[in-house]
Amino acid sequence: MDKVVTCFVRDPRRGELLLLRRSDETGSYTGRWGGVSGYVECDDERKDAEREIREETGIRDASFVRRGEAFVVEDGEHGDWRVHPFLYDTEARDIDTNYETERADRCAPTEILRRDTVPRLWDSYARVAPSVETVAEDDVHGSSYVAARALEVLRDTAAVDGFGEGCEAARRLIDARPSMAVVGNRVARAADAGSTDGIEEKAHAAIADGYRADRRAASGVAERLDDADRVVTLSRSGTVAEALGDVTASVTVAESLPGGEGVVFADEIDADRVVPDACVAGEVRNSDAVVVGADAVLRDGAVVNKVGSLAVALTAERFGVPFLVVASTDKVSPDDGYRNEYVGYEGARVPVFERVAPDLVTLVTEEGEITEDEVRDTADEHCHRREGLR
Repeated sequence: MDKVVTCFVRDPRRGELLLLRRSDETGSYTGRWGGVSGYVECDDERKDAEREIREETGIRDASFVRRGEAFVVEDGEHGDWRVHPFLYDTEARDIDTNYETERADRCAPTEILRRDTVPRLWDSYARVAPSVETVAEDDVHGSSYVAARALEVLRDTAAVDGFGEGCEAARRLIDARPSMAVVGNRVARAADAGSTDGIEEKAHAAIADGYRADRRAASGVAERLDDADRVVTLSRSGTVAEALGDVTASVTVAESLPGGEGVVFADEIDADRVVPDACVAGEVRNSDAVVVGADAVLRDGAVVNKVGSLAVALTAERFGVPFLVVASTDKVSPDDGYRNEYVGYEGARVPVFERVAPDLVTLVTEEGEITEDEVRDTADEHCHRREGLR
């Protein structure tokens, strides 16, 4: 039995997959839509997957997300295939297809359900698609990325299983990440569509809309850093990465235990240095600004973020250093408090997040700097929307 890889290449900021229509030059399924695919030629299917992506699209920076369980496709005409599904992320938009492809489209994965595809393409995608469980277990990415994946789950569930199951998925997603307000707010807004098609369309559109809001907030912070020479940050935040992308300041990242996300983040943004958490106070004292993201903004204007944020905020206040929090208004929680998450660390059970009082932070959103009264008004809007799902 031949073994093949099927690779789904996703733009994480739009929630779109790259689908390829097979040309007359292929040996099978001419004119049908598929992912990036090819025969397994070595003992490591992942190497074959990445080779096929390079050959069929020219993309070389796709990052591995997950692989799915292999399964058998039975085809009386072309024989049986053992399919090994893979999912990769890339923000690259330019592609260079080879002779095997006559057309390339970027679209929502649910388009698979409406197109003439190679056999069982949706089954292959479903094995690598995000789920309530992967949303709940993601302890690596920032809340905006997690929210986008939650919207994908909502979109896909509504398209396959209908309106009722879509609403149930929304409730489960909100419960999956209670400390990440943006997950619940964006999911609840998309689920408030009234129909299966409405949920699918709103959830898909909300992925790109969310990132656009994050970019506007990031631009507001970047403008404040024009004259900064040294900036400190911690944890891992896509919105912070956006804000720091065009600044010329030297960037220091705290390692951010437990989890050490700061080490990964420093590599992603090409930071100048990573320091142990115990050293961050001295870095803050000699900096021009601290910039962090937020997992939630509470009704009273307090910010919930990775542990370590409070110590950094207090240090910044002591030495008169601006403590800038960059977050879209979708990160405003409808609640007064938050449910923390806990992880094991050095034999102890420790919290992941902590509260930073509103008088310690300057909150910058896509609407600019907002007041505590404006935060409360936004919280009321989010609360009303979530009540519609109960």
